[in-house]
Parts: sequence; structure tokens; C-alpha cells
Amino acid sequence: MMDASEQAEQAGRMDQHEHAASAEHPTRPTRPGQPEQPAPAERPAPDGPEQAAGEPAAAEPAERHDPHDRSGARALFVELGKLPEGSPERAELRNQLVRMHLPLVEHLARRFRNRGEPLDDLTQVATIGLIKSVDRFDVERGVEFSTYATPTVVGEIKRHFRDKGWAVRVPRRLQELRLSLTSATGELSQRHGRAPTVHELAEHLKISEEEVLEGLESANAYSTLSLDVPDTDDESPAVADTLGSEDEALEGVEYRESLKPLLEQLPPREKTILLLRFFGNMTQSQIAQEVGISQMHVSRLLARTLAQLRDKLLIDE
Repeated sequence: MMDASEQAEQAGRMDQHEHAASAEHPTRPTRPGQPEQPAPAERPAPDGPEQAAGEPAAAEPAERHDPHDRSGARALFVELGKLPEGSPERAELRNQLVRMHLPLVEHLARRFRNRGEPLDDLTQVATIGLIKSVDRFDVERGVEFSTYATPTVVGEIKRHFRDKGWAVRVPRRLQELRLSLTSATGELSQRHGRAPTVHELAEHLKISEEEVLEGLESANAYSTLSLDVPDTDDESPAVADTLGSEDEALEGVEYRESLKPLLEQLPPREKTILLLRFFGNMTQSQIAQEVGISQMHVSRLLARTLAQLRDKLLIDE
């Protein structure tokens, strides 16, 4: 048996052990008669600031509006037709429609980017065609504006290349020959005090006289004719003064000639509907009575046929 001192020492050790255990696993206070329960473990602190209770979640950023969204173009054209000519409201709405369709201009201009002209210049030229289309578009014809504007924009770009037809692309061999002839002409002119002959140029460059003539002829591709400067030799008027004004009817002839082979490829019914609509100036209801189908069917056939023609025009370019 343990004496009183040993029992007191053992009781002290047991009390210390229980105190340490209760510090490591705290218990919830309970009512009398119920066993003690361990307290729930603390939640780890969140990595970021916690959202306060009842505070609404942060709103997602609003969807950005596409400035080039053309879904409302038709309504804008209707509104444009109601505004008086020369009014500030009409000018602003016209500019808005032009800006709205600039992606179409850029798309069409990029198709011609590998033809020796800067893309910026082609985009500016195509924008002129877009402005013409905005001014001439008739929303009552039932055609999408992009379908109507594409031939005008492409025609404006083609006209730009025709107007610069003097800038013939010269083969690299002739370009180098032209530079050699220019250098040799200057050197021989200084040596002899006169312009060299073809024979002298051929001997100096060790080439044939035919090659000299070919090189001299290729130099003409780099000369330009001013439309505004008058001919000082005989006091003739400037070339621009002898040219006629722009004829919109002539542009229509150009478009019709481009469409003729494509129209011949259409089925007879689609071809008839297209001719009645755009050359006979008939409404869709009148066409429906003429052809014997519903007005809605006429509308669908027109939309499909115009889309096919547009795609073929773009491919043929």
C-alpha cells in the first residue's frame, strides 16, 4: 500500500495530465447529466477577404457593345430617309451608317492587297464607294445593304486601278536594264557632250541594240500624264477639260454586263423573279401574282438568289 505522501504525488500527476489534455481538445459546456463534447475545430482563414453576410455578389462586367454591329442598319436607313437634306441630324446619321459598314470596306479592300497598291489607299477608295452606296440605297427595295453596296465598292476599287493603268508592272530584268541605261546615258552624255546613240549605249553596256531599245521602251511605263496641265506646245486644253462628267447610267451598264453571265446560270424561275424585281420594278406581291407563288416564297427566293450572285461575284474577282 502507498502511504499518504505517495498518493498525493500520484494524484498531482494525474491532474496535470488531464489539464494538458483539456487544453489540446477543448470541450463544449454541457447540461448536467450529459457527456462533454469536443468543441468544433476552427475554420482556416480564407486566402482572400471574405464576402460579408448579405452582401450581393460582385456584378459581372457588362457585355461590350460592338460598334460595328449592323443588325440595326435597316432601321437607321428608314430614319435617314425621313430626315431633311442638309440637316445636321441627317449628316450625323449618314456618318454613323458609314462607320457601321467600314468592316465591309476593309474586307473588300483586302482582296486587292497583292496588286501593288497600299492597303490604306485601297481602303480609302473603297470608302468612297461605300459613301455613294449609303447615299443611293433605297430600303424599300428589300435588299440587304451589304448586298447592294458590294458591287459599288468593288467597282470603285477597279476604277482606281484603271485610272492608274499607266503604272505597268515591269519585269525585274527590264527594271535593272532601265537603270543601267539611265546611268550609261548620263555618263556618255558628259563624255561626248551630246546624247548617246543606241549603238553607243549597246557598246558601252555590252548588250545588243535590240535590248537597248527594249529597255528604253520599258521606261515609258514610268512616265505619267497630268490631267490638269495644259499642252503648252499648241495651247491645247488640259486633258481633264476634254473628259465627260461621271455618268451613273454608265455605271449601271457596267454592273449589268458583269451580271449577265451569272444570270444565265440561274434556274428559270429565280431568273424571272430577279428580272421582274430589279428590271421590271415590280413589288414582291406583284411578282407573287405573276409567278403564282406566295409573297413570302418570293422573298425567300430573292434573298437566296442575291446571296448566290454575290458569292459568285466575289469568287470571280
